[in-house]
Amino acid sequence: MLTVVHEESESNQHTPAAVGGSMLDELAREGARALLAAALQAEVAAYIDAHAGEVDEAGHRLVVRNGSHAPREVATAAGAVPVKAPRVNDKRVDPVTGERARFASAILPAWARKSPQVAEVLPLLYLHGLSSGDFTPALEGFFGSAAGLSAATVTRLTAQWQDEARAFNARSLAESDYVYLWVDGIHVKVRLEQDKVCLL
Repeated sequence: MLTVVHEESESNQHTPAAVGGSMLDELAREGARALLAAALQAEVAAYIDAHAGEVDEAGHRLVVRNGSHAPREVATAAGAVPVKAPRVNDKRVDPVTGERARFASAILPAWARKSPQVAEVLPLLYLHGLSSGDFTPALEGFFGSAAGLSAATVTRLTAQWQDEARAFNARSLAESDYVYLWVDGIHVKVRLEQDKVCLL
């Protein structure tokens, strides 16, 4: 079982390497924040421009900017990045379903708290033995924020990963053709007889 151990030494906190590393991380986060903000603004501007010709009976545009969402932190490979996503007021209504049209960001999905790259790391940490209580300090150490990942959230994700593993193992291979299967083995060091046992 892996355990996160926090060690804080006053002598190491003010060394040039520590200061330089902190400044480098801060620059990376600020650059990521600025790029993300610019990308979100450009995405919203393109969406609004694409529907600029759609107006109501009074001649007012049906798709306009509407301020910004509440700020939040998103865990990325560059660390925790503060995000303030722009909002869109889309008053168009689907004539068939009667539902209001909604802007959905392809860059930053609604309620997203971590990038897909960070999400892919979580099952690997679990497989390597990191306990649910250690995820929060581990992510804070790597990314500068736990991104809302509590022990309860990790427990829920663990159950989800186990369900996905069961579904994967139980899937039918009847419609699949394989030229060969690649298997790997582990040689057990305990000698039961003369030859070492190999477990596939």
